[in-house]
Amino acid sequence: MPINRIIIYAQDVEATVRFYEKHFGFQACDEAGDRIIELICGEGGANLMIHPAAKGQRRGQSLVKLVFDVRDVEAFCERCAAEGLVFGAIHQADGYVFANAKDPCDDPISVSSRAFRNG
Repeated sequence: MPINRIIIYAQDVEATVRFYEKHFGFQACDEAGDRIIELICGEGGANLMIHPAAKGQRRGQSLVKLVFDVRDVEAFCERCAAEGLVFGAIHQADGYVFANAKDPCDDPISVSSRAFRNG
């Protein structure tokens, strides 16, 4: 079975929603009375579900890293830097490159050209 939804627990739900809309092209879908805002990517893939974090949840203690497939990592990172999202160094791997950053919840994210390494 495919993974269709990933929950992110956020201390600042609105900032997290804006982050994924602005930098990764997700669209927010929220229903009245629902605590979760679902973010849908028009290009397919899993939806992100932004859920308010409990008071005891600590920022950045994630054991999961979201990885976004990007054909041109360097160009993507440059565009994001102009919009206020700064990625770390671009790392060379086995036939692809990637770079890391953090979302507003201090959870790790990455952009990677791994999906395009053979094409």
